Amino acid sequence: MTRSDLVAHLSERFGQLTQRDTEFAVKTILDAMSDALARGHRIEIRGFGSFSINRRPPRMGRNPRSGEQVLIPEKLVPHFKPGKALREAVDAQLPVLDDEAAA
Repeated sequence: MTRSDLVAHLSERFGQLTQRDTEFAVKTILDAMSDALARGHRIEIRGFGSFSINRRPPRMGRNPRSGEQVLIPEKLVPHFKPGKALREAVDAQLPVLDDEAAA
């Protein structure tokens, strides 16, 4: 599901909201979540999951072209941990293939 699919689904489900209002609401929620993660906060949505920041320590990597070793600096990366309800809901469903994946 893409962002525009989510907007379309929500505007269909809630007829009192216009497409523009729904798009603004989705954008506002995603921006607030992005800002919170950028500030280092943890986001927890009960029944869905939690978003947090993980630290990847610096490490030695290898340039595939030249073979020389390169230092890869430390990184902070977003991490999602699904909640129990989401894990159970996904596990209960049979796998669905996309049209692209089937081709």
